[in-house]
Amino acid sequence: MVREYDNPDLRRVAFIGTYTPRRCGIATFTADLLQAVGRHAAGTEWSAIAMSDRPEGYDYPAPVRFEINQKSVTDYRLAVDSLNMSGVDLVCVQHEFGIYGGSNGRYVLDLLQNLRMPLITTLHTVVREPNTVQREILAALSAYSDRVVVMSETAGRILREVYGVADQGIAVIPHGVPDLPFLDPAYHKDQFGMLGKKVILTFGLISRGKGIEYMIDALPEVIRADPEVVFVVAGATHPQVLCREGEAYRLALAQRASDLAVDDHVVFYNQFIDATTLTELLSAADICVTPYLNPEQVVSGVLSYALGAGKAVVSTPFWYAEEMLAAGRGKLVPFRDANALAGAVIGLLARETERDAMRKKAYEHAREMTWSRVAERYLALFRQVRRDRALRPRRNFQAKTLHAARPELPGLRLDHLRVLTDDVGILQHAYFTVPDRTHGYCTDDNARALAVTAMAEHQPSGATETIQLAYRYLGFLAHAFSETNSRFRNFMTYERTWQEEVGSEDSHGRAMCALGRTILVTGVDDLANAAVALFERALPGVPDLLSLRARALCLIGADAYLKRFNGASDVRRIRRDLADGLFNVFREHADEDWPWPEDALTYANGLLPEALIVSGEALDRPEIVECGLRTLRWLTRLQTDPKGHFVPIGNRGWFSRGGARARFDQQPIEAQHMVDACVAAYGVTGDPGWIAEARRFVAWFLGRNDLQQPVCDNKTGGCRDGIGATGVNQNQGAESTLAWLHTLLAFHSLAAAEASTRRAIEPARL
Repeated sequence: MVREYDNPDLRRVAFIGTYTPRRCGIATFTADLLQAVGRHAAGTEWSAIAMSDRPEGYDYPAPVRFEINQKSVTDYRLAVDSLNMSGVDLVCVQHEFGIYGGSNGRYVLDLLQNLRMPLITTLHTVVREPNTVQREILAALSAYSDRVVVMSETAGRILREVYGVADQGIAVIPHGVPDLPFLDPAYHKDQFGMLGKKVILTFGLISRGKGIEYMIDALPEVIRADPEVVFVVAGATHPQVLCREGEAYRLALAQRASDLAVDDHVVFYNQFIDATTLTELLSAADICVTPYLNPEQVVSGVLSYALGAGKAVVSTPFWYAEEMLAAGRGKLVPFRDANALAGAVIGLLARETERDAMRKKAYEHAREMTWSRVAERYLALFRQVRRDRALRPRRNFQAKTLHAARPELPGLRLDHLRVLTDDVGILQHAYFTVPDRTHGYCTDDNARALAVTAMAEHQPSGATETIQLAYRYLGFLAHAFSETNSRFRNFMTYERTWQEEVGSEDSHGRAMCALGRTILVTGVDDLANAAVALFERALPGVPDLLSLRARALCLIGADAYLKRFNGASDVRRIRRDLADGLFNVFREHADEDWPWPEDALTYANGLLPEALIVSGEALDRPEIVECGLRTLRWLTRLQTDPKGHFVPIGNRGWFSRGGARARFDQQPIEAQHMVDACVAAYGVTGDPGWIAEARRFVAWFLGRNDLQQPVCDNKTGGCRDGIGATGVNQNQGAESTLAWLHTLLAFHSLAAAEASTRRAIEPARL
């Protein structure tokens, strides 16, 4: 069983859609949603990518970090790069066919199909009878999205029945509304000059589909029943309508009112209504009408806001209205029926008790639609999707290396190693491939670098420069060693200040391991002599180490040292004691179901079986060797996906005994240490099966992993910092880069060892 993602916190979330000040209902929705979730998760960085319908764009507010000219395919692709490179944890896109470029908005697919992070798509339109292109686009959106959000159960049902979207892929979250007080309609009437009037209101961007002409046609009858009626049409003409036909529709409405002699009872607020004015207008309304003409409308911001304000609503039965106004929350009248519209309005105006009961039902229903509640539901969905992605990672693309049955290993490149190294040593971290000086240096990484450069000394890639680098790393270790404590310090700032008097036990073990390996493999006498001297000075600090991994590292380093200087009795004695101690911990703690000496599998797990195998072989203790082999077989099975690729224990929760394992984040050192253990197992057993296992661990770097993305960088010789649930970490720090270089060198040595025993494998291939 895989552990759920332990860190669902959202550091960066981006919204894609239109955005204010563009005059568009979705623009208002996107801005309102971003602000609402921002109030509930202040520690998250919320940003927007705005779709613009004009080349010059708009004067967008600060949350808009990127603009897309909706007609420019290039802009969509640049937006993908921006999102993938900026560390965004999740994207929420607002979808309506008309706000994106291409046929039926097809260009948006160029953006969404290449996103590496989880994607949530909110659908503002769901067509029951789509054309071929609409069907293809919505099918693709559903496939690319971790979850599709709709704002009504009706829309969800259409997604299932028409588009075949599975239940688990759909979330229903209502349209958000302001949290308005339940006011008497008379409260704001005076400021609009309507005190004593009965106000019927429709609002929003004006277009022919709003059916406003039917309410005007109904006015003569309504006015006869109640002469104090005023019909307010609030809102500017929709910008696209304005471009296409100007104010023709609004002028036709005004002419219609004049022809019916009701123009004194009709008020046009021909302007884009800001939130404050809209709130006050809503409060002043006795009845809201939405006589829309399209029965397939699956959401309406106007109707949602009317409910949120606790208004009595009369509407045509478009899909969203049927659902929202059920159970007495409003009245439905037939499409294009002015008489029915007049009758419903007259009845509500005449029966105040019925109208107030309807208002209360609407208002109470809308409490779950306030932006605060909607924001909570979106945030819960965001976190759930991140957890789901951790359990079921998505493969963004297939690495080219995967097409070959036995892909070639790249050649050894030390370019990035040189970039990370200055005159002090190797820096710990990088921002992408740029050295990050903020965190300075550490003994751990300089020890790793020493081992790699010593191993690379015999490679045809510039031996002289490689040796010079090895001297630099060894110099760092010598400076890190404290004679007072017989221990290595670990962390040094970029200003060359040590951060502690005694470093971690693991850093001491890692230094001993690197020194031992350097002593074994280097052909440079001065480098070997200096390494021997430092190894022997640091040896007294080894017996007091308690960390199992530190002891394992010391065992591996001692084994290498003794392969060159077998007569060193003090090293032999320490190796024997450490091996016995580690083996005893296994015997006392492990059992058949959990053959591990700790209650949790954490980091660098391959170290322990490697140490048992090499020390058991050297001591002629087959029981220790077998313990190491058995443990390695278990680790290998445990970290193999059913599809056959390596899945290391993730560092966001690890794997506790009796619990569930974390799948992410996956670190390169896990693959490195598993390869090292397989090299040791092959050296002892001669079983070519261990070569096959090592090949699988190496392939993790090349792209045979959960995301089918390469982790190593063949152009620089660097390595990205691991695999997360949403993609590969693009930073190439020291630990990851050295893990890759070490793995590459170790596998080459394994291939050479097999060749020397006449088994068929090409040295330069996996």
